[in-house]
Amino acid sequence: MTSRSSLDHRNLNHSPIMHKYEAVPIDPRVEHNLAQIMNDLGRSDDVVVREIRYEKTGAVVTAIVYIDGLSDAAAINCYIYDVLNHSIKTAFTEEREEEICTTVLAKELLFGMGAIRTVSEMASLYKYLLAGEAVILMEGDALAYHADVREWNGRAVTESTTQTVVRGPRESFTETLRTNTSLVRRKIKDPRLWLETISMGRLTQTDVTIMYINGIAKPSVIEEVRSRIRAIDIDSVLDSSFIEELIEDGKFSLFPTVYNSELPDSVAAQLLEGKVAVLVDGTPNVLLVPTQFISFFQSPEDYYQRPVYASMLRLLRFGSFFISLLFPSLYIAITTFHREMLPTSLLISVAAQREGVPFPAFVEALVMEITFEILREAGLRMPRAIGQAVSVVGTLVIGQAAVEAGIVSAAMVIVVSVTAISTFTLPAYSMSIPVRILRFVFMAVSASFGLFGIFMGLFVLLLHLCSLQSFGEPYMSPLSPYRSTFMEDSLVRLPKWMSFKRPDTAVGSGERRYRRR
Repeated sequence: MTSRSSLDHRNLNHSPIMHKYEAVPIDPRVEHNLAQIMNDLGRSDDVVVREIRYEKTGAVVTAIVYIDGLSDAAAINCYIYDVLNHSIKTAFTEEREEEICTTVLAKELLFGMGAIRTVSEMASLYKYLLAGEAVILMEGDALAYHADVREWNGRAVTESTTQTVVRGPRESFTETLRTNTSLVRRKIKDPRLWLETISMGRLTQTDVTIMYINGIAKPSVIEEVRSRIRAIDIDSVLDSSFIEELIEDGKFSLFPTVYNSELPDSVAAQLLEGKVAVLVDGTPNVLLVPTQFISFFQSPEDYYQRPVYASMLRLLRFGSFFISLLFPSLYIAITTFHREMLPTSLLISVAAQREGVPFPAFVEALVMEITFEILREAGLRMPRAIGQAVSVVGTLVIGQAAVEAGIVSAAMVIVVSVTAISTFTLPAYSMSIPVRILRFVFMAVSASFGLFGIFMGLFVLLLHLCSLQSFGEPYMSPLSPYRSTFMEDSLVRLPKWMSFKRPDTAVGSGERRYRRR
């Protein structure tokens, strides 16, 4: 198994500049290094150089280089520049010129600052400089010093707008990696919570952190995550979806095999179940692997409510999943092939509504579903103040106008509306997307083969789901393969005093994790 230290801050993807200077040592001449840095960075306006010169000759003795906007300029001026400038002037006054740019003087500064390390290659110098750290160059010294003074404006920790809860913590992840790791450490105060940081992207050099609990997460899963991330060679990593798309199983499957969340309590809970989290700098969405199908129906709020309420709501979500997937296709199949299944009064009512409709039920449902999808996307893309109003009002107005015009029946409007509302009950947005796509497939097979086509479609879908895996773990576990000992938190949630075994995704699955005192 690869050691943690060998992965920390490893450059898996090198840019041309990084590759060019990978084995090039730092020149002892400060002015030569400054000219090289400014030339490679195109003399950009945000590259700041603070020089300290020898008063008698005017030669540059020490230089501090940093990127404006990424580094804390106040800290650099107060704790680095002022200390160096004072130390150098004192050394000249006391005629200790030979010590001005030696390691002795550097250690005096480092001892007072802390969090300062040395680099000996130009590639590492560029890496830390572009990450927001201040680089210190000294005349006659073949080492450069980098101080962790990174500071940039970021979004504060606020309530999530995509995963809302009624009861439970309201904080969510931000776009700052270190803020996100600290939110998880606040939940899990255990030294076995390990982090491994990797730089990815030849151009972006994005920090990607692997987080897991040593001794609970399976070593095979940890190593699989490492190997898949290590195999990625890409120009840029701007969001966690870049990583998700490249490491997920079932690349041609509609169903997600990597879970993502922006809630720290949800991530902490799944880490305690033996899962591995992947955090990407610049995005609030954290990836979690391995994952199961039932995980997309579990809400963090289930564990903050009484088990009876949580179980009822979870069963309601499973029911809503089948309604949103099959309701339009069932309506098409019954009204087209199996009218005898309807009560006589309801059959007469539906037939009367469809008497003036010029299209078959499939075309009618297809038009309404596409119209609703257009309105839903328009509501998401429009300004937030009017987006929701446009989607709701537009649906009502268009639906009523379509019924009055005789294009669709009133029953079809009800079917499409109930189907759309059922989709919003799924806690994970990533699961609603395959449902919306498969809905059209089931509508097509129901229009062609009736209920037989729906049942065959469900059979094929079940076979596909049972064939999927997520990082070596069965996607449909514990339903397939069926494991009765791990059903305590699947379709329903048993009380906490009955849920005392570790899940099968963790080391020592089946062992007790809860004991009554």
